[in-house]
Amino acid sequence: MRPVIPYVVAALLFGLGVYGVLRRRNAVLVLMSVELMLNAVNLLLVTANTAPLATALGRAAPAPVAPEPSPAAETAAALPFTGQAFTLFVIVIAAAEVGVGLAIVLQLYRLRGTVVVDDVRLDAHTPDAGPQAIVAAPPAAPASGGPATRGAGT
Repeated sequence: MRPVIPYVVAALLFGLGVYGVLRRRNAVLVLMSVELMLNAVNLLLVTANTAPLATALGRAAPAPVAPEPSPAAETAAALPFTGQAFTLFVIVIAAAEVGVGLAIVLQLYRLRGTVVVDDVRLDAHTPDAGPQAIVAAPPAAPASGGPATRGAGT
């Protein structure tokens, strides 16, 4: 099998992910774009593992000269699924990244009331006042005739 088609698809997926990271303003869509890039890397890892280097270069593998296996052949036989193992590792890391990323986005929404990344100021500190500070109205002035003014006139 020629690995050209999966390589092209992985490059297109990665390009779409980079475009999404650079052009999107919503933090959730930026996280989705990062996941798209990670999936492109997964496709690349699996394809590179299933297509040997000799096939990718268009050459036939040389026949072994010695009847005993060489150390490189033993290493290749001992690690037959390295691409799949790395892909599984990337999937686990991506799951952790989604959990932490969504927690950050939810906290950002609680503090600022928006998830637009252009509105996030990184140089100013905002104390954690909670969601009530964003939507709370300023305190109203005391009404006339309240308890403080009743006994003053007598």
